[in-house]
Amino acid sequence: MTWDVYEARRALHQIPEPGFREFETQKLVLSYLQALPQDHLEIRTWETGVIALVKGHSPKRRVGWRADMDGLPVAEETGVPYASRHEGMMHACGHDVHMAVALGLAQHFAHNPPPDDLVLVFQPAEEGPGGAQPMLASEAFQAVRPEMIFALHVQPDMAVGEIGIRPGVLFANTSELFIDLVGQGGHAAYPHRANDMVVAGAHLVTALQTIVARNVDPLDSAVITVGRLESGTKMNIIAERARLEGTIRALNAATMPHLKNRIEAVAAGIERMFNCQAEIDYGANYYQVYNDERLTRGFMRFVEEAGLAQVQEVPPAMTGEDFGYFLREIPGFLFWLGAATPYGLHHAKMLPDERCIDVALRVLIPYFAERRYEG
Repeated sequence: MTWDVYEARRALHQIPEPGFREFETQKLVLSYLQALPQDHLEIRTWETGVIALVKGHSPKRRVGWRADMDGLPVAEETGVPYASRHEGMMHACGHDVHMAVALGLAQHFAHNPPPDDLVLVFQPAEEGPGGAQPMLASEAFQAVRPEMIFALHVQPDMAVGEIGIRPGVLFANTSELFIDLVGQGGHAAYPHRANDMVVAGAHLVTALQTIVARNVDPLDSAVITVGRLESGTKMNIIAERARLEGTIRALNAATMPHLKNRIEAVAAGIERMFNCQAEIDYGANYYQVYNDERLTRGFMRFVEEAGLAQVQEVPPAMTGEDFGYFLREIPGFLFWLGAATPYGLHHAKMLPDERCIDVALRVLIPYFAERRYEG
């Protein structure tokens, strides 16, 4: 049995789910995989993820391909007939496309076994709380652990037919940031009897902006963004609490602990300044996506020489991706796949051009079928 990867992508697009709650997604992925010839296929699950081993006809090694599965808490505004059926959730980061590519590889190689064993990893919870690390450590993954592993991510700013990649750091080290300030609330007419957390929160936001400007080498790259500040209940009540939510990003892995140390020092200063308490939670942390030099250069040469796509060596991005944890332990690479849409990642109208799936399969099928990762 065969099925259309576009139809698979659209079916997946309709059922975006939060990390580690991809129950419908897992069921649908399994249904596609189980419809394929099983002679060379072994399927196992881990949490809400799926791992499919396609046995090679003359294996010398084991290689891996990873696709992420979860959606985002975004209310979709694309207007397409196959829009999300899950209210307030959307595949706004292209994970539906990523899974469709992996399913396309599964379909091709289930009918035409590759020379080496190919492990197709459908990973949950990439957007949070972070599925890569626990999946990497799981017995299910370790039982089929590949010697090298690869992945892609759709790029709205690139045309269909373009691939963006670079050896070394491609995506940054990232960390979530949550800071709760707790003081003393009160009546607006008696500010001297309270410790105003609106004022404390405003000072903290401003102070955090000095860290990158004054505590990071200007030749290094880092970002601290506070994307959300919540405090207060009514115009004449002095707020007892404030909550800041943001993100920390650094291209250099060694810079991340330095940023956190400075954040903690600034928060301690706010505590003393406003006689309040500051509680910091770093949430999900992602390690940098570091592309193996030899494998990346070899892939670039292969795609260019075969004329399968237009390859661009791109600069590093402050994007975060927990595939970096796989690459920290297993050599490989991740590349941008041109998806040609005017709306960026995580936007309510972000809709990749589906033809990018064909580009990915046109590149990846011969890459694995011809053992081009051998160099």
